[in-house]
Amino acid sequence: MDWLINGLSELLNVLSVEIGHMLSPEWWRTHSMALFNILMIDLTLAGDNAIVVGMAASRVKKEMRNKVIFWGIAGAVILRILFSAVAQQMLMIVGLTLAGGLLLLFVCWKMYKQIMEEHQPSMDEIERNLAANTTTGADATFWSALWTIILADLSMSLDNVLAVAGAAGESTLVLVIGLALAIILMAVASGYIARLLQSYPWIAWIGLIIILYVALDMIYRDSHKVACQAWGVGCSETIWQGVKHRLGFGG
Repeated sequence: MDWLINGLSELLNVLSVEIGHMLSPEWWRTHSMALFNILMIDLTLAGDNAIVVGMAASRVKKEMRNKVIFWGIAGAVILRILFSAVAQQMLMIVGLTLAGGLLLLFVCWKMYKQIMEEHQPSMDEIERNLAANTTTGADATFWSALWTIILADLSMSLDNVLAVAGAAGESTLVLVIGLALAIILMAVASGYIARLLQSYPWIAWIGLIIILYVALDMIYRDSHKVACQAWGVGCSETIWQGVKHRLGFGG
């Protein structure tokens, strides 16, 4: 438990310094692209939570559904905060960002299959099931439905925090803004976002492309750090800097 307390303490210390820079136009110029990427990542991933929670809640008796939905969302919030407390520090370790990028590539593959899938449950269908007096599919107890949501939340929270931390780079404040935005969208507007993504699939494609870029950038940056430590070449170059260098545009 000490590692979590130390992680949160360090997070607060770094934030107190960086918040002072937030009033500077330079801070917004530097981080505007990262903030846009994070907004699209959060939008793309927020709808999944509504679908998972709604499907699990529709399997329990009607009087327990609001409780399942509340604790399902609360669990997702807690997991995102726990992951965020240590994600950025862990990604500073050479080799872990490379592993995180590879994991995000798998997330991209899952997202691609989900976008291409023709028979996904719609939010309208899920909400009809939640409003019905009967359960959908096999009956489930409160705890089994909640356990289903928690297991799904583990994967979705890790995916979200990893993508946001990768897009945030070294800025702790951008990471916290991304986390706060993810929590707000998930808790308040996830059902609307799920409908939005189903009506306008191009939004999901943009989110997928951004997450793919973040994954490739994480792999590129950390492989350069590994090469830098091992052979002294390719030190701390982002994928965008690499493209510019190879096109002859310099730093």
